[in-house]
Amino acid sequence: MDTSIFIAKILGLSYIVVGLGLLFSSGYYKKLYEDMMKNTGIMYLGGIMALIVGYLMVTYHNFWVKDWTVIITVLGWLALLKGFFLLVLPEQMVKLTLSLFPKKNMNVWGGVVLVLGLVLGYFGFFM
Repeated sequence: MDTSIFIAKILGLSYIVVGLGLLFSSGYYKKLYEDMMKNTGIMYLGGIMALIVGYLMVTYHNFWVKDWTVIITVLGWLALLKGFFLLVLPEQMVKLTLSLFPKKNMNVWGGVVLVLGLVLGYFGFFM
């Protein structure tokens, strides 16, 4: 459980900050999003980082249980898969990302990320 709390604190704080950024500075994040999708170097580094973080999360927190900690496990597997596919099929991942996360929905995704951050932050800092 200590590992779960530690990861929840890190992810919770990160997601809260990014979610607020998406909500309050959506123009900046829309530009950032466009630039990232066009920059192969950034996509490659993002794939490496997602693969490493996902691998570490899956290695140290692969708990399929019926409580809040499963959120961390699912996020770890999603990060691992994201990293794998960004490195193996980068062009298809860009197309998929653009179709699943259109720029016009930046505020919606900001809200989703913020809520996820608040949930993880609650469990990490207050449970």
